Amino acid sequence: MSDVARLAGVATSTVSRALTVPGRVNEETRRRVAAAAEQLGYIPNPAARSLRAGKSTNIMATLPGPSTIFGVAQIIPAVVQSLSATLSEHGFDLLFCNRNSPAAERHILGQAFGGSVRGVVVFGAAALPSYGCRSLADADVPVVSLLIDRSTAGIPSVITNDRGAMRDAVLHLIALGHRTFLYVADPAGGYHEAERFSGLLDALAAAGLPERAVIRHGGRLGFNDGLRAGVEAAQSYLAMKRRPTAIVCWADDGAISFIGIVRSHGVAVPGDVSVLGFDGAAVGAFCDPPLTTLAQPTQDLGSRAAEIMLQLLEDASAAPPLKTTLSSQLLLRASTDAPRSAPAKST
Repeated sequence: MSDVARLAGVATSTVSRALTVPGRVNEETRRRVAAAAEQLGYIPNPAARSLRAGKSTNIMATLPGPSTIFGVAQIIPAVVQSLSATLSEHGFDLLFCNRNSPAAERHILGQAFGGSVRGVVVFGAAALPSYGCRSLADADVPVVSLLIDRSTAGIPSVITNDRGAMRDAVLHLIALGHRTFLYVADPAGGYHEAERFSGLLDALAAAGLPERAVIRHGGRLGFNDGLRAGVEAAQSYLAMKRRPTAIVCWADDGAISFIGIVRSHGVAVPGDVSVLGFDGAAVGAFCDPPLTTLAQPTQDLGSRAAEIMLQLLEDASAAPPLKTTLSSQLLLRASTDAPRSAPAKST
């Protein structure tokens, strides 16, 4: 670091700030230090920095396992990337732990209670990490919830407008002329399932349509079974004598697999049935036809959660908004259109 300081013509302390908390150094100085560090091949040692400061530079993200491939939650990698990038800019490292066993829960709590991590970002899970009588809520570290609203428990939460976004999207389908719907569901009781299905019902009520205008399919498969849910919904749809004209899926995976199955049986999408997804998974743009979906603001979700975490780390008495709600965007693609008369049942 001293070599970098001499080459850049600044104090050693300035090098430290420029490389760990660049927002506290003016742009010209930051660039000069970065150029000197690159020329000398200097890489800061985060472990040594933590020892000097007496504080960890680690932030943990707990993921609702059992793996980092979440199936329906294809947006998670993009959110994680934004979260990690924002924290890294301020000198913090992001660690991950999949909540796939009691041992993982114990590990999370051990890290939080033991001071190995400075804060925890909890991704969409029904409850905070816990083990025995201990809960993450009792650890003396900042906690931020991503994708699920825990504001009533006093936990700052960064979420999207699931209910309102679904309501507006279904109202668009109704404006196209659709009056009968098949909803491909996640297991009942889940946060996103409740919000999104409620949004659909809100749209029906706003349009003066009865709840019986929608058939709810599924609700028994797990979080990672989105593709399978779409397949089973397609099989159910193909067996119906009177088929709904619009399919509304709680996530993109189900919509994508539904389209693949029904088209293989001669059903035209969107001619015979329109299909709407939710999440904005990148693969949806490459389906045949491209999927109409509600795209979640992945970059803003990650960066906003990181900003709240940084605010709490800077000042433990800070009071960021308990609930930050970001808006999803309706991406109109070729999988939705006005309905035509219901197709005959395929053989």
